[in-house]
Amino acid sequence: MDINIITLQPIVALIAGILILVIPRLLNFIVAIYLIFVGVVGLLGHGGLESLTP
Repeated sequence: MDINIITLQPIVALIAGILILVIPRLLNFIVAIYLIFVGVVGLLGHGGLESLTP
């Protein structure tokens, strides 16, 4: 099975949603971790930081 960002995002969102329902105080941490993860994967998925240089 090939795991890429398209298949990983719904799984992460589902786990985050369940954790938020069970422990509402985790909302800030879950959102922060998710945003950092999506940002890093987005940068690495488009050729990394090399593609940002002119």
